[in-house]
Amino acid sequence: MSNSTYLIKGATLVNENKIFEADVRIVGERIAEISPTGLEARKNERIIDAQGLHLIPGMIDDQVHFREPGLTHKAEIYKEAKAAVAGGITSFMEMPNTVPNTLTQDLLEDKYQIAASKALANYSFFMGASNDNLEEVLKTNPNEVCGVKVFMGSSTGNMLVDSEAVLDNLFRNCSMLIAAHCEDEASVRANMVRAVKEYGEDIPIAQHPIIRDELACYRSSSKAVELAKKYNTRLHVLHISTAKELELFSNKIDLEEKRITAEACIHHLWFTDADYEKFGTRIKWNPAVKFRSDRDAIRKAVNDDIIDVIATDHAPHTIEEKANKYAKAPSGGPLVQHALPALFEMYHQGVFSLEKIVEKTSHSLAKLFRIKDRGFIREGYYADLVLVDLYSPNVVTPESLLYKCGWSPFEGQQFKARIQKTFVNGHLAFVEGVFDESKKGQRLKFNV
Repeated sequence: MSNSTYLIKGATLVNENKIFEADVRIVGERIAEISPTGLEARKNERIIDAQGLHLIPGMIDDQVHFREPGLTHKAEIYKEAKAAVAGGITSFMEMPNTVPNTLTQDLLEDKYQIAASKALANYSFFMGASNDNLEEVLKTNPNEVCGVKVFMGSSTGNMLVDSEAVLDNLFRNCSMLIAAHCEDEASVRANMVRAVKEYGEDIPIAQHPIIRDELACYRSSSKAVELAKKYNTRLHVLHISTAKELELFSNKIDLEEKRITAEACIHHLWFTDADYEKFGTRIKWNPAVKFRSDRDAIRKAVNDDIIDVIATDHAPHTIEEKANKYAKAPSGGPLVQHALPALFEMYHQGVFSLEKIVEKTSHSLAKLFRIKDRGFIREGYYADLVLVDLYSPNVVTPESLLYKCGWSPFEGQQFKARIQKTFVNGHLAFVEGVFDESKKGQRLKFNV
C-alpha cells in the first residue's frame, strides 16, 4: 500500500455532472479530502499545482485485447497497460481471445497472475464462453471477474458461439453480466461470397462496411437482446456500429437498473467510411467503421444516454499483418493511448461536453459493472485520477507511441488536449511522459 500523501491544489474537477474548482488530498491509495475552499498543506505532503488543469476520474476501459498469452508479438499486458496509463486509462477489462482462449478457470487465473506482476493499471479479465464450456463459465466468481464474453460473430480469434442451444443455455443459466460481440456470421459469409465473386482477391477496403453490414449487426444484436429479455439476463452489447441497432436500447431506465446496456467505441465515434481511402486496413475493425449517418447517430445516442459507456476495443496487430490485402488483413487496432485525447478533441468540436465524457468513460462503467470504490472523485474512493491540460496542442508521432505494435491510426493527428499526470490507486504512475513503475495496479472488485 502506498503511504504517499499528495495535495492537488486548484484543479478544475469534472465529476458527477459538475465542473468546479477544488483541492483534493490523497492519502495512501485513496482520496482523503475534497474541498472547494482550499486545503492547508501538511508536513511532508507533496503539492501539485493544478491551476489551469482539469481533474477527472481515470477512464475505465471495458474492452481491450492485450494479446497475452500467446500473441505477444502484437502486444503484451506490460506495454499496453503503460500506454493506457499514459492515455489516462487507470483500469481495463481484457478479452478472452488470447492463445489459449480463456475458457477455463485456471487459464483465467493465469492472466490475473500476469497482470499482478506487470500491469501499471488496474485490471479485470472476462471469462470466455464457447460451444462446450458452460460448466466452466458457471464457476466464475462475479465478485472477482468483470463478466463473461461471448462472440456471436467470429471476429478475430476462434471463439464463435454458433449453437442456438448453447446460447440459450448460457443466457438462461448465467447470472453474471454477458458481454457480446454481435455480428451474424451467416450474413457476413454471404456478403463475402458476393464480394469475392465481384472483386476476386482484390476486394477494396471500402467494401468492409458492406460485407459486415448493418443487417449482420442488427440480426445478431437483436437475437442477443431477445435472449436477454427472455431470461432477464444482464447483457452488455459491445461496440455498436450502426444507427439501426440503437432502437434495441433504452434511456428510460436508470443505469443501475438496466439489464440490457450498450457500448460505443472510439473508432466508431471518430472515423467514417470516407476514411478508408486514406487509412486503408489500419481502420479495419469488426464490427466495421460504417457511414457518417451511423457515426452521427451513435454520437447522438451517447448524448441521449441510449449508449451507456465508451470504450476502445484496443486490439493491436503488427503493421506487417495490417499491410495484407483486405481478406487477409486482421481486424483491430491500438487505441488506449489516444482515446481520451480523441474524446477531448470531440469536446473542442462541440460533440460532447466534458461532463458527458467523464460520465461515459468513468461513472457509467462503475455503475454498469458495479465496480467497488472506483469511477468517481469521492472521499474514500481509490485515487484513480487524471490531470488533463485541455489546451496543450500536440501531434501524435511514431516516436511518441508506447504500443508494442509501434503504430497508430492517429499518427499525424494534432490533439488540443494532453494527459499530464495519472494516479493509479494514489500512486503517481505517469508525469508528462515519465513513468514510475514501482507500484502495479490492482485487481478490480465488484459489488454483485
